[in-house]
Amino acid sequence: MGGLQAAWSIMSMVTLTPFFAFLFSIVFMASIGKSFGVRRLYVNLLVKIFEFGRQNIESVRKQQFANITQSDPEDEDAPSGDNPSPDTADTGDGTGSAKTNGTLPNGGSHRYMNGRDTSSHIANGGNTVISRAESLILSPEMIDDTRSKSAEPQEEGAGGGMRDQGEEGDEETKSDGSEGGGGEHEAAGFKLSNCLDYVKSGMEAIIEDQVTSRFLAEELKNWNLLTRTNRQYEFISWRLTVIWMIGFLIRYFILMPMRVLICFIGVIWLTLCTAVVGCVPEGSIKRALVKNVLIQCFGFLSSALSSVVNYHNIQNRPLNGICVANHTSPIDVLMLMCDNCYSLIGQRHGGFLGVLQRALARASPHIWFERAEAKDRILVAKRLKEHVTDPKNPPILIFPEGTCINNTSVMQFKKGSFEVGGVIYPVAIKYDPRFGDAFWNSSRYSMMQYLFLMMTSWAIVCDVWYLPPMERQEGESAIDFANRVKRVIADQGGLVDLVWDGQLKRSKPKKEWKEKQQEKFSKLLKGE
Repeated sequence: MGGLQAAWSIMSMVTLTPFFAFLFSIVFMASIGKSFGVRRLYVNLLVKIFEFGRQNIESVRKQQFANITQSDPEDEDAPSGDNPSPDTADTGDGTGSAKTNGTLPNGGSHRYMNGRDTSSHIANGGNTVISRAESLILSPEMIDDTRSKSAEPQEEGAGGGMRDQGEEGDEETKSDGSEGGGGEHEAAGFKLSNCLDYVKSGMEAIIEDQVTSRFLAEELKNWNLLTRTNRQYEFISWRLTVIWMIGFLIRYFILMPMRVLICFIGVIWLTLCTAVVGCVPEGSIKRALVKNVLIQCFGFLSSALSSVVNYHNIQNRPLNGICVANHTSPIDVLMLMCDNCYSLIGQRHGGFLGVLQRALARASPHIWFERAEAKDRILVAKRLKEHVTDPKNPPILIFPEGTCINNTSVMQFKKGSFEVGGVIYPVAIKYDPRFGDAFWNSSRYSMMQYLFLMMTSWAIVCDVWYLPPMERQEGESAIDFANRVKRVIADQGGLVDLVWDGQLKRSKPKKEWKEKQQEKFSKLLKGE
């Protein structure tokens, strides 16, 4: 019995003492806004490992391709390594990949890679079956242009050059009740070809529309050794298998337990600190305490995700007013609060997020509302104006999109925060998906499931750009102002600027949108 107690005491000295010293160092460095640089070294090491994995996959792919071409040397149509055939395209991994029916076997079908349109680049694994050079929002002018362009080959076919198409055109005009070359009567009547542009747009939306693809995980160019993003690469070679297995053990049996413990201690520390600061009387002393305490607490919590944040243009850091940013996940607040103090506005939550909301509300002014209650919206707008008019209040952080997007684009900004008046401070946030997907798909994962995915990822790496403050111009509507701010954020973050409302993830298109399209189509039929 005495031997067991001695062994336990020795184990405690060997393991617990260094661990608590590690926690104390994290708290101390977070309180003074410094770091040892260990996380950045860790991220740089991961980049080298990912690059090794990419080179290993390319070499194996080249060997497999060489074996295929050598297995049938008598086939004249088989593409060689030096002279690839026109039907073979480079997939970006160093090997050719034959296209079958317009698709790439190993390329995937996502158009947007790292927030950029790659529909015309087969090297990035894009789908080139349908070109999206035209907008999905159809207008009569665009339809007239496409009809006029398609009219020339039909007339050529009717002249005898393309006999089959000419005969089909004659049958179509007869079914419309008019003879060939009907003129004005044919233009005013309904033809089946009038619907083809809408059919094309509908087929494009079925294959891949611009809304639902924004709520899926961002496609990666190279594998990051995570099972959730694999392409059956973990067993492609023994080297990658060993690296993947070691990484699995490190992430699930070393990093995850340590991150969970740090997160648990961090939440308790945040709750205690905000409770103590909440007892201090209102004034300049409390405001200074709140700022220092929140930055220190959120800096400690960021350690639970091994986060590495790069802040750019800190001279534009907001001091008051309204700060707006693109929205990817709840950890956007964590990334921003590590560098500055903000008041928050958002939907009231329960569970883990509810604990954090109540803790923050004790120390500083925040605005929480119920999205389903219309009365709350009026009250929120009133409280927002009151907050902004007081220069002593910290800047209020708003995500105008109203929902989480997968960090490849920026969707429609709600105009409410741009009607208040005053200065708007835009902030662009861009995560590096190689180390972990920061996007929270709230319709698929609960908050605890999302935290589990975050804590089993390699790290969270992001860039934050503070953009110059913007004001509403004379005669500019709130909607135009919101679109101007959204465009600036999208350009800086390398994101796609979309007009769609992010709430389409949860609700059907508005009735007036359908009526607008019906009105345009009726004008087309009338020849207006």
